[in-house]
Amino acid sequence: MSTGTQPIRSEQDIVLARQAARKLAQQCGLRLVSQTKLVTAVSELARNTLVYGGGGDMQWEIVEKDLRKGVRISFVDQGPGIADMKLAMTDGWTSGGGLGLGLTGAKRLVNEFEIDSQPDVGTRVTISQWS
Repeated sequence: MSTGTQPIRSEQDIVLARQAARKLAQQCGLRLVSQTKLVTAVSELARNTLVYGGGGDMQWEIVEKDLRKGVRISFVDQGPGIADMKLAMTDGWTSGGGLGLGLTGAKRLVNEFEIDSQPDVGTRVTISQWS
């Protein structure tokens, strides 16, 4: 199993995260549409990690399940956390100046989506895309 970590500390790191996600998706044999969805979700979540979490890390692994390969990517920060998860997962709600579609949009784009956040501890968002 292949694993790695990409720091998310700057705008350039968001670009590198997208590039890494595309490469991983290609290695797993994801179709172009699935690759694009994954890269878009990674872009949104990496930006959230930087803007709202104050920076963090993208941790990735190539996984296998039932003869299928996939990519599992987690975004981890030690930022302020999300105080109201239900509100944060509502389309159109934003704690900043964005469109409020980052988390919910990312969730719709991937096969699996998990979020764990605790105020004053940080946030972990894990997504998976399968071939």
